[in-house]
Amino acid sequence: MKKCLFYVLFSLTLLSGYAQENQTLDLNLKQIESLFLANNLDLIATKYNISIADAAISQARLWDNPSLSISNVNLWSTKSQRDEIRDMTTSSFAKNTEFSVELGQLIQTANKRGKLIQREKVSKEIAIQEFEEVLRGLKTELRKTVFEIEYSQSYLRILNNQQKSLGQLVEAYKRQVQQGNIAKNELLRLQSSLLELENEINETQSELNDQSKTLKILLNIPPLVNIQIIDSLEAVKTPETILLSDLLEKAEEQRPDMKGMRLQTKLHQKSLDYEKSLRVPDLTISAAYDRYGGVWKDFIGVGISIDLPFFNRNQGNIKAARLNIEQSQYLVEQHQNTIRHEIAAAYNNYSYAYDFYKRINKDSLLPELDSMLEAYTKNLLNRNISMLEYIDFMDAYRTNKQTMLNAQKKVDIQFEELQYITGTDIN
Repeated sequence: MKKCLFYVLFSLTLLSGYAQENQTLDLNLKQIESLFLANNLDLIATKYNISIADAAISQARLWDNPSLSISNVNLWSTKSQRDEIRDMTTSSFAKNTEFSVELGQLIQTANKRGKLIQREKVSKEIAIQEFEEVLRGLKTELRKTVFEIEYSQSYLRILNNQQKSLGQLVEAYKRQVQQGNIAKNELLRLQSSLLELENEINETQSELNDQSKTLKILLNIPPLVNIQIIDSLEAVKTPETILLSDLLEKAEEQRPDMKGMRLQTKLHQKSLDYEKSLRVPDLTISAAYDRYGGVWKDFIGVGISIDLPFFNRNQGNIKAARLNIEQSQYLVEQHQNTIRHEIAAAYNNYSYAYDFYKRINKDSLLPELDSMLEAYTKNLLNRNISMLEYIDFMDAYRTNKQTMLNAQKKVDIQFEELQYITGTDIN
């Protein structure tokens, strides 16, 4: 798998650098997902939030910087002041200058720094779950896009096959009209059917182009590269082998948004702990030197300062933090209830889609349709069937093929939707 991914990435590098014409790359679903994980720009950008959260943790670990202040500096002195100072000292250092210097350091109490670190760690866990949520959504979009492309590519092959048969008939009828063997209105009826078919081919190709654009953006590959999806032919999982109770349990354990909401409650709890610690005043210790500012010409002293929590004891923020906890608990309960109903609905949708797919596979004449198309074309050329019978068969052929492809696509998409809502791959 790693060698295959390396080959794909190397091919894309060459194509992006040298491709002047449209190039085609054959990929299966696993190769596409590997490219997606390596190249998707939304994923790469979102992952930076985890590193940003790491930086916030590192910042929370840091001590407050000490403060240094210099004050009471006289910019000039009078003669009488200088004479007085001369009598007091023989030192030449700043001998005519009075000043004071103070060095202070804030000491956080009540383990504020530790509580802030714990809060930032929870924020990192939330960033990880947000990344997982983005990954979950983008991966589902990727797989659904692949299924849509597979459908469009298969349907185009069917339409092109019909176009080939109709084109041969139109050319044969043109010769017959020129020879006067058949009426011209029959040729016009065939040409009208061919035009309708070509119009549907153009519309399907347009849809395929839009789907391919979405896939290329998700994979971050050059626009000149065409992608041909190789059918994986993976067996469809029967609903009977999937227990709804297991899905409900997995969703509550695995869904990133559910984990994120629980972490929000935890974050609010850590915020409450931190806000409570802010009720305790911090200490500031200091050491000061004063020259000529008091009784002694060189004075060194130490000090300590603390706020007196008479009025502001952080009451409002503590109350808000408690309310945030209660609010988040209700939101978690509501989200759990929503998830349960989403899973039940998605499971039922998948069951219905699977039952319909199996039924038409069992009862359908689809395996015989391609040989019947060839037979009907020959019979019309040999005048064994009427034009109306042939046109009716062509419509039935296209409708049955399209119904089968739609049923397959519906099963794949509904199963992917079930996996998305569960929050994990269902094995």
